[in-house]
Amino acid sequence: MRSLLSAVLAAALALVAVLTLVPAGGGGWAWGSPAVEAHWYLSGLDSGATVLQLLGNLLLLAPAAALAVVRFPALQSPAVLAVAAGTAGAGIEVLQWLLPLGRVVSPLDALLNATGALAVGLLLTALIGPGAARLRGGFVAPCRG
Repeated sequence: MRSLLSAVLAAALALVAVLTLVPAGGGGWAWGSPAVEAHWYLSGLDSGATVLQLLGNLLLLAPAAALAVVRFPALQSPAVLAVAAGTAGAGIEVLQWLLPLGRVVSPLDALLNATGALAVGLLLTALIGPGAARLRGGFVAPCRG
Protein backbone atom coordinates (compact mmCIF):
# COMPACT_ATOMS: atom_id res chain seq x y z
CA MET A 1 0.00 0.00 0.00
CA ARG A 2 2.88 2.38 0.70
CA SER A 3 4.10 2.03 -2.87
CA LEU A 4 0.62 2.84 -4.19
CA LEU A 5 0.45 5.94 -2.01
CA SER A 6 3.95 6.93 -3.16
CA ALA A 7 2.91 6.51 -6.79
CA VAL A 8 -0.20 8.65 -6.35
CA LEU A 9 1.87 11.30 -4.55
CA ALA A 10 4.39 11.27 -7.41
CA ALA A 11 1.52 11.72 -9.89
CA ALA A 12 0.14 14.66 -7.87
CA LEU A 13 3.58 16.30 -7.84
CA ALA A 14 3.98 15.68 -11.57
CA LEU A 15 0.67 17.47 -12.14
CA VAL A 16 1.93 20.41 -10.05
CA ALA A 17 5.06 20.50 -12.23
CA VAL A 18 2.98 20.52 -15.41
CA LEU A 19 0.74 23.29 -14.09
CA THR A 20 3.60 25.49 -12.90
CA LEU A 21 6.71 24.69 -14.93
CA VAL A 22 5.44 24.44 -18.50
CA PRO A 23 6.55 27.48 -20.51
CA ALA A 24 3.88 30.17 -20.65
CA GLY A 25 5.47 32.79 -22.80
CA GLY A 26 8.54 33.90 -24.60
CA GLY A 27 11.19 32.93 -22.07
CA GLY A 28 12.57 34.85 -19.15
CA TRP A 29 10.34 35.83 -16.27
CA ALA A 30 8.44 38.78 -14.82
CA TRP A 31 8.28 39.94 -11.22
CA GLY A 32 4.90 39.78 -9.50
CA SER A 33 4.95 42.56 -6.93
CA PRO A 34 3.29 41.26 -3.75
CA ALA A 35 1.59 44.62 -3.12
CA VAL A 36 0.22 44.83 -6.66
CA GLU A 37 -0.95 41.21 -6.60
CA ALA A 38 -2.57 41.56 -3.16
CA HIS A 39 -4.44 44.63 -4.40
CA TRP A 40 -5.52 42.70 -7.52
CA TYR A 41 -6.86 39.83 -5.42
CA LEU A 42 -8.59 42.01 -2.83
CA SER A 43 -10.18 44.35 -5.35
CA GLY A 44 -11.25 41.55 -7.69
CA LEU A 45 -13.10 39.16 -5.42
CA ASP A 46 -16.26 39.85 -7.41
CA SER A 47 -14.50 38.51 -10.53
CA GLY A 48 -14.67 34.82 -11.35
CA ALA A 49 -11.19 34.94 -12.89
CA THR A 50 -9.69 36.44 -9.73
CA VAL A 51 -11.42 33.96 -7.43
CA LEU A 52 -10.33 31.08 -9.69
CA GLN A 53 -6.71 32.31 -9.55
CA LEU A 54 -6.90 32.70 -5.76
CA LEU A 55 -8.42 29.27 -5.19
CA GLY A 56 -6.03 27.70 -7.70
CA ASN A 57 -3.05 29.05 -5.78
CA LEU A 58 -4.48 27.98 -2.43
CA LEU A 59 -5.33 24.47 -3.65
CA LEU A 60 -2.36 23.81 -5.95
CA LEU A 61 -0.40 21.81 -3.38
CA ALA A 62 -3.38 20.57 -1.35
CA PRO A 63 -3.67 17.06 -2.86
CA ALA A 64 0.09 16.50 -2.60
CA ALA A 65 0.09 17.81 0.98
CA ALA A 66 -2.74 15.47 2.00
CA LEU A 67 -1.01 12.47 0.44
CA ALA A 68 2.37 13.43 1.92
CA VAL A 69 0.96 13.78 5.45
CA VAL A 70 -0.41 10.25 5.27
CA ARG A 71 2.65 8.80 3.52
CA PHE A 72 5.26 10.53 5.71
CA PRO A 73 4.06 10.68 9.34
CA ALA A 74 6.81 13.16 10.30
CA LEU A 75 4.79 15.76 8.35
CA GLN A 76 2.09 15.49 11.00
CA SER A 77 4.26 17.79 13.11
CA PRO A 78 2.98 21.33 12.43
CA ALA A 79 6.52 22.74 12.39
CA VAL A 80 7.80 20.12 9.94
CA LEU A 81 4.69 20.54 7.79
CA ALA A 82 5.09 24.34 7.76
CA VAL A 83 8.71 24.06 6.62
CA ALA A 84 7.81 21.52 3.92
CA ALA A 85 4.85 23.59 2.67
CA GLY A 86 6.91 26.78 2.62
CA THR A 87 9.75 25.05 0.83
CA ALA A 88 7.40 23.62 -1.80
CA GLY A 89 5.69 26.97 -2.44
CA ALA A 90 8.98 28.86 -2.62
CA GLY A 91 10.58 26.10 -4.68
CA ILE A 92 8.02 26.51 -7.44
CA GLU A 93 8.69 30.24 -7.67
CA VAL A 94 12.47 29.76 -7.57
CA LEU A 95 12.24 27.28 -10.46
CA GLN A 96 10.04 29.71 -12.40
CA TRP A 97 12.72 32.35 -11.84
CA LEU A 98 15.66 30.11 -12.78
CA LEU A 99 14.12 28.49 -15.86
CA PRO A 100 13.24 30.47 -19.02
CA LEU A 101 9.51 29.77 -18.79
CA GLY A 102 7.96 33.18 -19.39
CA ARG A 103 6.20 32.95 -16.03
CA VAL A 104 5.49 35.55 -13.38
CA VAL A 105 7.58 34.97 -10.26
CA SER A 106 5.34 35.79 -7.33
CA PRO A 107 6.15 35.66 -3.63
CA LEU A 108 2.42 35.98 -2.97
CA ASP A 109 1.75 32.84 -5.05
CA ALA A 110 4.39 31.01 -2.99
CA LEU A 111 2.65 32.15 0.20
CA LEU A 112 -0.78 31.11 -1.07
CA ASN A 113 0.54 27.71 -2.25
CA ALA A 114 2.18 27.11 1.13
CA THR A 115 -0.88 28.31 3.07
CA GLY A 116 -3.18 25.91 1.24
CA ALA A 117 -0.79 22.99 1.72
CA LEU A 118 -0.37 23.81 5.41
CA ALA A 119 -4.12 24.18 5.98
CA VAL A 120 -4.93 20.86 4.31
CA GLY A 121 -2.07 19.10 6.09
CA LEU A 122 -3.13 20.45 9.49
CA LEU A 123 -6.76 19.55 8.86
CA LEU A 124 -5.88 16.02 7.85
CA THR A 125 -3.52 15.67 10.82
CA ALA A 126 -6.34 16.76 13.14
CA LEU A 127 -8.66 14.17 11.59
CA ILE A 128 -6.20 11.30 11.84
CA GLY A 129 -4.22 12.69 14.77
CA PRO A 130 -2.37 10.98 17.57
CA GLY A 131 -4.56 9.16 20.04
CA ALA A 132 -7.20 8.63 17.36
CA ALA A 133 -5.00 6.56 15.12
CA ARG A 134 -1.81 4.49 14.99
CA LEU A 135 0.53 4.90 12.09
CA ARG A 136 1.57 1.67 10.40
CA GLY A 137 3.88 1.82 7.45
CA GLY A 138 2.82 5.34 6.58
CA PHE A 139 -0.90 4.58 6.72
CA VAL A 140 -3.39 5.25 9.45
CA ALA A 141 -5.17 2.43 11.20
CA PRO A 142 -7.61 2.68 14.13
CA CYS A 143 -6.16 2.04 17.57
CA ARG A 144 -7.18 -1.23 19.11
CA GLY A 145 -7.71 -1.96 22.72
